[in-house]
Amino acid sequence: MKQVKPKKNLGQHFLTDLNIAKRIADTVDACPDIPVLEIGPGMGVLTQYLVEKPREVKAVEIDSESVEYLHGTFPQLKDNIIGEDFLRMDLNDIFGGRPFVLTGNYPYDISSQIFFKMLDYKDLIPCCTGMIQREVAQRMASAPGTKAFGILSVMIQAWYDVEYLFTVDEGVFNPPPKVKSAVIRMMRNSVTDLGCSESLFKRVVKAVFNQRRKMLRVSLRQLFSKENLPSAEFFAQDIMTRRPEQLSIAEFVELTNMVEKVLK
Repeated sequence: MKQVKPKKNLGQHFLTDLNIAKRIADTVDACPDIPVLEIGPGMGVLTQYLVEKPREVKAVEIDSESVEYLHGTFPQLKDNIIGEDFLRMDLNDIFGGRPFVLTGNYPYDISSQIFFKMLDYKDLIPCCTGMIQREVAQRMASAPGTKAFGILSVMIQAWYDVEYLFTVDEGVFNPPPKVKSAVIRMMRNSVTDLGCSESLFKRVVKAVFNQRRKMLRVSLRQLFSKENLPSAEFFAQDIMTRRPEQLSIAEFVELTNMVEKVLK
């Protein structure tokens, strides 16, 4: 069957190392007995190992040439290859509302968007694994107080435990990307309620990290109008002299509740 040509506009870098493909596929075993949804299978280098597992597998692929190739290569998946844009899909419909594992060799230019979408369906996705750009993986797994700690770190770690599993070099792809890659695994933690408004939590986290070099007493001001600007005492609290990367998830929750009191 004719090989699929990687398309630059879709950010396609096809993995060619079968050993690494199998290692990535095996990361889903941490969450057994539920279906698997693979994003961006391309020519199925990961898919071939996922279909060996005793569970239902579906694959979402936006590239029509890849979809045609997958139908020819994996006839057992004939009704389970979805030729759509993952970012536009309603994930409740994929497995009839059942929980599933998300995995893939994710397109690097939209990996953050994929994980923000995962957060919208966090109660449906107990486990997410796969390969992304190393720099993004480091951000997701980084701890408070480190340079890489940012919006993605806080938003994901609020709901998932993140493991940086291993690094993948550029040379095992066609075409080779300009950056190293990494394989990660995220397992849903025990949090069912953040203890604050989720929508305001997102606003607070984004607001302060968009001015990450500034102290909170400066970056938080953008959340308030002139009419409801907090008192001097609000900005005089100890936490206000810190920068966002110095806060833990619990402190972001506390900060969100402080902001909400003023907004009310």
